[in-house]
Parts: sequence; structure tokens; C-alpha cells
Amino acid sequence: MDHFHITKSLLSAVDEVRKEEWRKADKSEKSTFKGLRWLLFLHSSNRTKRHTRLLNQLKSGNRRIHRAWVLKDEFEQFWQYVYPQAAETFLKGWMTAALRSRLQPLQEFVKTLKKHWEHVLAFIRTPITNAVGEGINRIIKIVKNRASGYRTLNAFIDMIYLTLGDVNIPEQIPVRFRTL
Repeated sequence: MDHFHITKSLLSAVDEVRKEEWRKADKSEKSTFKGLRWLLFLHSSNRTKRHTRLLNQLKSGNRRIHRAWVLKDEFEQFWQYVYPQAAETFLKGWMTAALRSRLQPLQEFVKTLKKHWEHVLAFIRTPITNAVGEGINRIIKIVKNRASGYRTLNAFIDMIYLTLGDVNIPEQIPVRFRTL
């Protein structure tokens, strides 16, 4: 599992806690949940003081959602670690806190972390992601959809090379044939 998928899983767990609380709430309480999902998903670096105050008001209003939000915010620190041993110590402590929170979605997230323990810590040792590969796959899908299919595999491969390759096509045209 990589940075993106771990963060996505954690956000899904926090959102599941929010949904559970929304299902339990009566009509008068449901209005307090308006816009909460967006606030919960904000990274701490993108949050204003007003947003933080709103989220801290959950401490008295809905402790379960507040607890999930605090755990999510604390987990953001994990990606800043440089030394694997320090990251491992932090992660073990965070997982203990998440298990003690008695929030089922976060406990499920901890199980996922345990299952992919080595891969998660590998990111600290070598912070390499699969973002480039995912980007290339996205561009290949766009090339395929743009043409609505190709007659031959070679034509498809050529279009991929033309799109992804670092080829300056006007430069490849001989000077005598250039019009511009």
C-alpha cells in the first residue's frame, strides 16, 4: 500500500464514523453535520483557525467524530518521519490509540495497516510512490478513449509513444518542409 491508498483508507474510516453518527442522530442534530465531511477531509495545512474551532466544537457535541478527526490529524505526522525506527514507534503508538478509541472503522484501518506493515514502513526508507505509473496509465486510457479503439496494436503503441514520448514533432520535420 502506498501513501495515497493509506490516506484514502483512513479518510474512508473517518467518513464511516461520521455516517454512523449521522444515522443515529435525530432531525435536529442532523443539521450540525452539514459540511462536516468536507471539514473532516481537509489536511491540517489547508485548514483555517475557524475550521479548527468548528471541528473542536465536536468535542462537546459528538465525541466519536471528534476522536476520529483527532486520530486522522495525528496520523498526518507519520509521513513527515525520516528515520524508520522513529516512524515505527510513532505508528505503534498511533495504532494503540486507534484501537482504544473503540471506533470500529478505525480498528478496521489498523488491521489493514498491520497487514501491510512492511510496505507502509518501506515508504519511510525510500519515499517512492507509484504516482508516475498511475499518471502514465491515465494518459494511456485517454489515448485509447480518444481514438475509440485502434485497428492494430502497433498503431496503439505508436500513439502511446507519440503522446508520452518527449518528442518535439516540429523539430523532426526537415527545414525545407516547414511552413512556419
